[in-house]
Amino acid sequence: MKLSARNVLPGKVISVAKAHVKVELAPGLTVFAAITNEAVDELALQVGDSVSAVIKSSDVMIGK
Repeated sequence: MKLSARNVLPGKVISVAKAHVKVELAPGLTVFAAITNEAVDELALQVGDSVSAVIKSSDVMIGK
């Protein structure tokens, strides 16, 4: 899969619940994604699947 986004983080699905997907990027390092139920079904996401978390730079925020 080729994408124009530069922020592509490989990981493994560790939970899927009501379109909230938790992806482990490295031991102890996780990211959450809120996607539609339709996307979960179309991708047939299941725990253990290898996936890529793609972050669009215009939608990333940092807080402190």
